[in-house]
Amino acid sequence: MERRAEARSDGFYFPPPPPLRVPSLENGSHPDKTQAIGVFDSGLGGLTVVRELFKTLPRERIVYLGDTARVPYGNKSKETVLRFSTENVLFLLHHRVKMVIVACHTASSFGLPFLSRHFKHPVLGVVEPGVETAVKATRSGRIGVIGTNSTIGSGAYLHAIRRLQPSIKVFQAACPLFVPLVEEGLVDDPLTRQAAVRYLKPLKEARVDTLILGCTHYPLLKKVIGQVMGPRVRLVDSAHQVALKARQILLQLGLENGKTAGRSHRFYVTDEPALFGRLSRRFLGSRVGHVEKV
Repeated sequence: MERRAEARSDGFYFPPPPPLRVPSLENGSHPDKTQAIGVFDSGLGGLTVVRELFKTLPRERIVYLGDTARVPYGNKSKETVLRFSTENVLFLLHHRVKMVIVACHTASSFGLPFLSRHFKHPVLGVVEPGVETAVKATRSGRIGVIGTNSTIGSGAYLHAIRRLQPSIKVFQAACPLFVPLVEEGLVDDPLTRQAAVRYLKPLKEARVDTLILGCTHYPLLKKVIGQVMGPRVRLVDSAHQVALKARQILLQLGLENGKTAGRSHRFYVTDEPALFGRLSRRFLGSRVGHVEKV
């Protein structure tokens, strides 16, 4: 269908955006086991995925891209998120990675099917691995999901759970303050506990027995979330499940790196490399080395 320019009441005309096009080739190369794993996120949160990759796949090299100049993705249109995600994948493939992990819930929700169709390298998102674990773990068939407003609003977890098991009851809660609280370093602060009590109250009342942490920042709040929800509720850390799924895919494709020599990780951001470097300690447990602005 032809897209026409739209006129506003003030007399200004805005042409429609050009159609999204993806380059059809990836330098003609096929991935091999010596190449790095590429990870991208709109900001810092994807570093929790990197931390789990360090533990689960200690011999692998990581190339990380944080699109900090355009964060957050949650208030962007679907077409814009697809454009940003495609550019991020192309950047990582330029650095010869063997697989791409979309460590952003908004990009995973909107863009994963599109990216998987257009690139021959394996592309893994953060939604499905957590969902698969939660569906297997629940005893009562009552699963809770917490995330940002955009993630909860997208319905990505709800639809993914229902695809696997339609009979499961899903209860969702947006927790918009969790991300800034984590980035301010207020993980053990009374203010964080107050927010957790308020946000999680509906899920406790719904008697969920499994709770998906649907944001890459939330693993840093597992202690307080676990205390509020109680010991009978299993917390599903999407970052950890993504790392396990990545190992499974690499093994299936014969791409797991068996060497330990010469391992070096690279971190790129699109803005504020100094700030990224300072905050990285909260997500990785140690500060990253050189951060390059691209």
